[in-house]
Amino acid sequence: MIKTRILDLPDQSSTHSHPEHQLIVGLQGCADFEVMGQGGAVNRLHACLVPGHERHAFSGRGSNHMLILDLAMEPGGPGGLGEDTLDRLFDKPRFVQLDHGLQGLLDFAAHELGASPVGSPITWHLGGILLHALHDRMFSTPLPMRPVASLDLSRIDRFVQAHLDEPISVADMAAQVCISPSHFHTLFKQVAGQSPHQYVLDARLRQAIGLLRQSLMSVAEIADRCGFSSQSALAHAIRKQTGQTPRKLRLEANC
Repeated sequence: MIKTRILDLPDQSSTHSHPEHQLIVGLQGCADFEVMGQGGAVNRLHACLVPGHERHAFSGRGSNHMLILDLAMEPGGPGGLGEDTLDRLFDKPRFVQLDHGLQGLLDFAAHELGASPVGSPITWHLGGILLHALHDRMFSTPLPMRPVASLDLSRIDRFVQAHLDEPISVADMAAQVCISPSHFHTLFKQVAGQSPHQYVLDARLRQAIGLLRQSLMSVAEIADRCGFSSQSALAHAIRKQTGQTPRKLRLEANC
């Protein structure tokens, strides 16, 4: 039997287990999951597959809507899926990126679940269709599996570059890739090879040095444009990075 529903997951972290396999698909917003030591985010067109009986932690990140399928083990398998098929789908925790071809099915499922009474047969059929589609994509045309320790650095960099004149926190950066701040710092160091703080500071310095060499802006204006608290803070950072003063960098560029 398949139980299909839409839930808003609370911000407060919870941990539990249940005998049913569970599929969670993001419809709107974001939620964090951790299963058997693997952590990942579930947002639009991303899913998490939780094997039955495995303890898992989860928490929502603000407003969110999650499509959740509970798959009770029955003879013949839920939704017409055989036992071998379910074993393949749920042999381990998975964080999966879905293709855009499933977006129409997800939108239709969300609409029908919202309009149908609880326990309506359509919820059972919708769950079965979604599971079949997911299985075929994963094992006929494999979907890209999202590694736990992967980050979209290009997205983070675009955000940082657009907000260099503002305070940028770890939480701000984590929000761009829908990862909880508690996990972001460690993952970022693994992928980028430096801390988020150093990454932002390097970006500020690159822009400031470029402006010193290529513009007529004052050092104070450049400090403000690049997010330094003062002209002296910029000068200190440049001396530490290059061994030179802002004035000397500017003079050398104009020689």
